Amino acid sequence: MKLKKEVALYIHIPFCKQKCFYCDFPSYASLDYLMDDYVDALCDEIENKGKDYLIRSIFIGGGTPSYLNKHQIKKVLTSLSKLTLGKDIEFSMECNPGALEEDKLKIMLENGVNRISMGLQAVQNNFLKDIGRIHTFKDFEENFKLARKVGFKNINVDLMFGLPNQKLEHWKESLEKISKLGPEHISAYSLIIEEGTCFYKMWDEDKLNLPLEDDEREMYSVTKSILKKYGYNQYEISNYSKSGYECLHNKIYWKCEEYLGLGSASSSFINGYRYKNIDNVKNYIDKINKKESVEENITLNSLEDNMEEFMFMGLRLIEGINIKEFKSRFGIDITSIYGEIIDKNIKCGLLEKKEYNLRLTEKGIEISNTVMSEFILDK
Repeated sequence: MKLKKEVALYIHIPFCKQKCFYCDFPSYASLDYLMDDYVDALCDEIENKGKDYLIRSIFIGGGTPSYLNKHQIKKVLTSLSKLTLGKDIEFSMECNPGALEEDKLKIMLENGVNRISMGLQAVQNNFLKDIGRIHTFKDFEENFKLARKVGFKNINVDLMFGLPNQKLEHWKESLEKISKLGPEHISAYSLIIEEGTCFYKMWDEDKLNLPLEDDEREMYSVTKSILKKYGYNQYEISNYSKSGYECLHNKIYWKCEEYLGLGSASSSFINGYRYKNIDNVKNYIDKINKKESVEENITLNSLEDNMEEFMFMGLRLIEGINIKEFKSRFGIDITSIYGEIIDKNIKCGLLEKKEYNLRLTEKGIEISNTVMSEFILDK
């Protein structure tokens, strides 16, 4: 019997109750009437495309997957259970306070979901309102405790710094309160103003009072010290976990390993090819129903693309990239491609080499985008 290729699996749910003001993901707050048809089409794609692979991790993201009703959630999870799943896989699902109930949590747990990722962003209600969240901090606390009561033992909480009008003491308060609740994993991202978002329009009109760069840098610095105090290990620029709870699925992305994306707007990287499904939800449903391909933008990565991505993504990890792995993947010594860039950044105190690992220093992490941009190759 032919062995199935092992991949991570991402499932996209494009529906939200309300679009957050900073969000540039392909998610929609006005397409509820398509939810049933979308779930049917998604299950069709899962069972047809997913059957050819051995699944090593699953991540259901969005949008807001927990915005689906309990019957729709059960339907998606039942389709996923028909695939060939690896032993003891990590199975994550994004859940937003304000779109979560006990029945939904029980269905998730009973049908294989063993990790939930809760979007919070801040503990202060005024900031939650100002960024377009639909919940209060009390809603979040109740949902978090409910998830524990139902039996979830692996919970991530998303937090965001650099918000409009946010001060250092506000950010410290968010970190302290969430650390005391004791989730297994905390993602702490800085706000990025993306084109096409509500915040971009406000920023363009000079209506956003964002923290200064130095203040944001201090917020990042205090994140590491506060979370360390509570037993969280930083393993990626924006991600912290208790021992044994690093997110396997995201590490697959950062290590440039293979993954399959299903659902509208999802992306895949398999056999050296990158491709994504069409964004338009109605078109996605129609094409699936007509047994037509929903894939677009199919490109074969060049050797240079693969090397760049290996460096870009791998340097996000605190352990950095493995020099031996570079050689085994690409058949070439890293110094013959990046020797000068590496030496220069080591001399500037932005990179450091420890045995076979090359990683960003603390100073390098602060200007990581600048350092990483140097690994783009002239083609």
